[in-house]
Amino acid sequence: MSEVLPRSAMVKVTLSDLKKKATAVYWSIWNQARSVGRDVKLYLHWTAGRYGQFWDDYHIQIDKAGDIYMPAGVNLDDILYGTWHRNTGSIAITLLGCFDATPNGLGSEPPTAAQIETMSQVVCVLANAFDLTIDKARVMTHGEAGDNEDGVWCHEPYGPKSTVERWDLEFLGTPESPVYDPYGKKGYRRGGDVIRGKANWYRKAGIKGVYDPR
Repeated sequence: MSEVLPRSAMVKVTLSDLKKKATAVYWSIWNQARSVGRDVKLYLHWTAGRYGQFWDDYHIQIDKAGDIYMPAGVNLDDILYGTWHRNTGSIAITLLGCFDATPNGLGSEPPTAAQIETMSQVVCVLANAFDLTIDKARVMTHGEAGDNEDGVWCHEPYGPKSTVERWDLEFLGTPESPVYDPYGKKGYRRGGDVIRGKANWYRKAGIKGVYDPR
């Protein structure tokens, strides 16, 4: 069961910190992933809690203003419990908020622009550190993972294209991803596509003070 953590149990980190932490566990997390026949994966979540409310099952947690936190004592190769049957060799990255989100609207604490940009930068930094292509095979929302959209059948589907038990970041409330549209029938982009697109943009453009463009 997920447990709420007090602010005192969290450590604020920077993108540069994450780069160093990823480098330190490179072989450890790759060995974990290989042990289950997969590449390292980055899973993108929202907590379905409040802004400023931290949890124990995510490695990286991004608050309303885009600040980044990790639970004290947690390393990026620790196996946490954010993504059903997919936690070995993976990192759980989450936005804080969306406690009252439904497929009809993101509620009173939706993803903020700062959170979306920071999550995209975090994906870029970690993908570079772990030598990952930024695509759906390696970077997925919890909703996409729930429906096994990477082609890896880890469990029965439970995402937005099936039971809708988990649909984290299926849409972002932004102009390019304004509504719940998992099959693209309304012509909008899914949240995972937006975040991967932004992360690939940062990969090409670089992030000042963190790494140079590729």
